[in-house]
Amino acid sequence: MKKMRMLCFLLACTTRLVTVAQTPVEYVWWNPAKNDFPVIEGQAWTGNDIRNPYDRLPAIAEKTVRKEVWNLSHSSAGLMIRFRATTDQVVVRYVVGNKQQALPHMPATGVSGVDLYAGNSDGDWLWAAGKYTFRDTIQYRYANLEPNDSYKRGREYRLFLPLYNSVQWLEIGVPKGVTLTPLPVRLEKPVVIYGTSIAQGACASRPGMAWTAILGRKLDRPLINLGFSGNGRLEKEVVDLVSQVDASLYVLDCLPNLIATVGIKPEDIKSRILESVKMLRQKRPTIPVLLVDHAGYTDGSISPIRQQYYSDVNTLMHQAFVQLKADGINGIYLLPKSQINLDMDAMVDGTHPTDLGMQQYADAYEKTIRTLLNEPVGDRSTMKPRTQYRDGSFDWEIRHRDMLARLKAKPPRIIFMGNSITHFWGGEPKASRINGADSWNSVLEPLGAQNMGYGWDRIENVLWRVYHGELDGYKADQVVLMIGTNNLQLNTDAEIVAGLKFLIQAIKSRQPTAEVLMVGILPRRDGETRVDTLNEAIAQMTTEANAAFVQPGFVFLQPNGKVDESLFSDGLHPNAEGYRRLAGALRPYLKGGKK
Repeated sequence: MKKMRMLCFLLACTTRLVTVAQTPVEYVWWNPAKNDFPVIEGQAWTGNDIRNPYDRLPAIAEKTVRKEVWNLSHSSAGLMIRFRATTDQVVVRYVVGNKQQALPHMPATGVSGVDLYAGNSDGDWLWAAGKYTFRDTIQYRYANLEPNDSYKRGREYRLFLPLYNSVQWLEIGVPKGVTLTPLPVRLEKPVVIYGTSIAQGACASRPGMAWTAILGRKLDRPLINLGFSGNGRLEKEVVDLVSQVDASLYVLDCLPNLIATVGIKPEDIKSRILESVKMLRQKRPTIPVLLVDHAGYTDGSISPIRQQYYSDVNTLMHQAFVQLKADGINGIYLLPKSQINLDMDAMVDGTHPTDLGMQQYADAYEKTIRTLLNEPVGDRSTMKPRTQYRDGSFDWEIRHRDMLARLKAKPPRIIFMGNSITHFWGGEPKASRINGADSWNSVLEPLGAQNMGYGWDRIENVLWRVYHGELDGYKADQVVLMIGTNNLQLNTDAEIVAGLKFLIQAIKSRQPTAEVLMVGILPRRDGETRVDTLNEAIAQMTTEANAAFVQPGFVFLQPNGKVDESLFSDGLHPNAEGYRRLAGALRPYLKGGKK
């Protein structure tokens, strides 16, 4: 009897545990198409201009483009939704228009699936694996996610939508009690790509592996995918639509759909290239145009006729490019087959890229586009532009948006770029914490200074901001750079110096008439000796970089070389008196300041 009672007890406990384990999670659902502000990124036309929320062409295009192009424009290739949440699980449910959810050479996960990426506070992207079911309503369930990284700020998520199917409706769910914050479409001018099935995404295993999606993450810029499978033919009706988009760059990658088997005469192919460029140049005279060779076929070495197909159209492309240059058409560039350089295993069927091929496409595009946009990257972490989300006292992305608006409305004479030491000093936009408002207002404000400090910024974060518009569209007299202290925990002195030199070069290329004043890293508690040695190297580097250098940190030091704690709030950030002394030491070196 005793054993029986024990058995019943254990059975009851087990039943209770199973019941608890199977308690369903209650989700709160968000429909991006019904959001109060635009959140579906990758669309050039939105709102009343489009027929369906996830279309890629405006409704009016149905009357001008061929039926095949119009039908393909309903595929959601290149569309992405951004949101922020602190959650261990995300569920996506949606319905697609085409019940053929896979293709013979492309899996359902690429044709009809979605793809989720999570960011960390240092601006790196992490891929999230989801459990999926393909039924009338497709569902992706992302479970066991790490809600936060070490900074406990939540994560930004980017959801890439199906490449070869149309989304009829879509909802994103998080557990009840979790706050999901929709993120607006980024305001930067996008890279616009007009291409073929390869641009649309065939044959990526999942949407995030399309070369266009990889490139978008690499450049960290909005990208509009106007790839139309089998129908990217440089047609004037589509080029006219492309020209409607105020872009940072136009990419024309249509040669794979203009080979001999399509039945378009060689002279007509060349004419289409010429007319497409001239139309874009006429309507958008300042936006660069990148023409792209046919990247070839991986069986081209063993199939002479296939080799001839791509060789012939590439010859026409090069002839057209030379003619355009001879005609005085500026701002056009060419990405040749040799630079795309696909290897033997880069294609599924000899024509469409594998994920490996997609990566090789993206690498080639990134290298060329970074040159065109003057956004080089180096081989050290301090030379690779990054966003960040480390400081919980403000939203880094919102501050960047606000900063761009303020710079446009009130161009400054002097720019102070830096981290929290600059951010907390004073000025507009106001920080949640201000330690030196009196010295900012009395010394810097009258000189026309703009506070462009962002709490927790490192060198690579300022580089991102330089690449993304904070020095564009106006002329400053001076750029004051106070950055590097947050790199001390992660980088060697050599990496910090190399990053600062790289950053100075980026600043000078955008503000060529402004003086760059490099402020030596301020002393900090328990780091005085290293900072002093590092500043000597920085001073030497600024001479080589043709920049000015000032080392005002002496005002914070005692005779024994240790920081004067009475001038700091925490051994790093100056208090009001510390900022007053810093302002006094900097004043003689500022444009318009008293010597």
